[in-house]
Amino acid sequence: MGVLREMAVPFVVVGPSGVAVRDRLKHLTVEDEKVLRLVGDHLGTLASRDLKARCAAGLDHDTEQWAQRKRALTEECSSRWAGSITKATHDQWALARRGQLAHIQGLEAGVRTIAHRLSLAVGEKGGKRAPGGYASRWEWHAKSRRLYVLADRLEAARADWDAGRVGVVRGGERLLNTRHHLEQAQLSEEQWRARWQAGRRFLQADGESGKRFGNETIRVTPEGEVSLKLPAPLAHLANAPHGRYVLTARVAFAHRGEQWRDRVTANRAVAYRIHEDTARGRWYLTASWTIPPVKTVPLATARANGLVGVDTNADHLAAWRLDAHGNPVGEPVRFGYDLSGTAAHRDAQVRHALIRLLHWAKRHSLAIAIEDLDFTAEKTREKHGRRKKFRKLISGIPVSRLRARLVSMASELGITIVAVDPAYTSRWGAQHWQKPLTSTHRTTTRHDAAAVAIGRRALGHPIRLGVPPRPLRHWGRTAPPPHDRSDRVGHRTVQARPGTPGCEELRPRIPGPRTRSVRAGCGANAEYQDAQHRGGHPAEHESWHQDSLPLSL
Repeated sequence: MGVLREMAVPFVVVGPSGVAVRDRLKHLTVEDEKVLRLVGDHLGTLASRDLKARCAAGLDHDTEQWAQRKRALTEECSSRWAGSITKATHDQWALARRGQLAHIQGLEAGVRTIAHRLSLAVGEKGGKRAPGGYASRWEWHAKSRRLYVLADRLEAARADWDAGRVGVVRGGERLLNTRHHLEQAQLSEEQWRARWQAGRRFLQADGESGKRFGNETIRVTPEGEVSLKLPAPLAHLANAPHGRYVLTARVAFAHRGEQWRDRVTANRAVAYRIHEDTARGRWYLTASWTIPPVKTVPLATARANGLVGVDTNADHLAAWRLDAHGNPVGEPVRFGYDLSGTAAHRDAQVRHALIRLLHWAKRHSLAIAIEDLDFTAEKTREKHGRRKKFRKLISGIPVSRLRARLVSMASELGITIVAVDPAYTSRWGAQHWQKPLTSTHRTTTRHDAAAVAIGRRALGHPIRLGVPPRPLRHWGRTAPPPHDRSDRVGHRTVQARPGTPGCEELRPRIPGPRTRSVRAGCGANAEYQDAQHRGGHPAEHESWHQDSLPLSL
């Protein structure tokens, strides 16, 4: 048996640090839409120019260069617009760096895997931890050529990383490539052009605490009036004092509306973003702000009454309720979702499944245990080879989106989330729990058994069931076997508390006579049990004599 890797300790997930709400800008006039497009296009041009300057600076960028970029932009818009543009540029460059590092790590994993498989003989079998050799000489030759291709890509990526060069596309690389495949995307050139321009506009402003309604650039009053501070070249379009343009639309946030209204009334910072959905022909306003970190409960408190173990899969969430001792309670529950279709449909499916799971856990007042999944290194083409279906299955699991949604939604309901190490949960769950939990009325799947394994790990109990030291001492089991007192029919299905005596132990001594006519603790010999003639007591070894009786009786 191979050496098992070290398991990470379960921990309570910290709640979200910020929130965002969105509302539609209804009843905009033609003039309103024209002004929004002009302002967005102008600021988008400045943002593209600033991003180019930031990428050219690379690793040599410092605060002085940041200040110079902001001063250059202020001349063509305003200081607040310039601050929002430079901050967004810096965040976009940092995101590109993280993506570049992930790409390098993926190339390194591919090179290692191919080199290992090329070093083995053709047709050599692999194990669970390492793949074997390639199936044929043709595949070996093709992979040897691919090794050089990946090595060249890795060398170029490392050179860009060391030099601080990144590739960023404002508007999105996917939308840019769609321009060459309009027929497959079922788009005309005009439709694509409208999406491209909408994606490259810049209409977002950071909030400022202490300023009127928390934002001087894009201002929203508690009554829902929206106004913008126009850039200097577009100041002639203002319809309100101080170079501002007031939209005819009114907003009323249905979700967290009271929280937003409290913030703007107290002049606390709120960031806003305006964007256009060209497919629907609608405009939206998104408000966001930071919140203080939610104080998490201790892990021991989350475990006190048991919890719900959840196994994440490509098309459903498998959940099972466990008590504080790690015993499965009730029946397993499955919350399905369909990840086909558009991104909005997939996101709605995930939210619908999560809210059903959270409401079920809320009814039982239990925390939720889930795996701390990260499939960054599991999607590589070289690791799984021809297993395209399996690679697609892993890629289809919405790990990051599901994790973010679950944490934020659970925080609203006051439900604690416990993250556990995902190592061996599916394997050990199927090995030790699938068969014992299967009955004539219930078929337990591998995913249900994995949910039990996840819950037991979160509770601090071992997943694997140990072998009892003696065949007749059934430690930790209370349900009787079906036929006789041996264990040849399989494991019992109910787990008892650690302190519960086994069936072969001595029965606890109950004070009092062993008669039904006298209650326990009463009777002549209730206090002095040695008078009873039982094994191990002094009464068996004391000398005694029989009193003489008159023979005449």
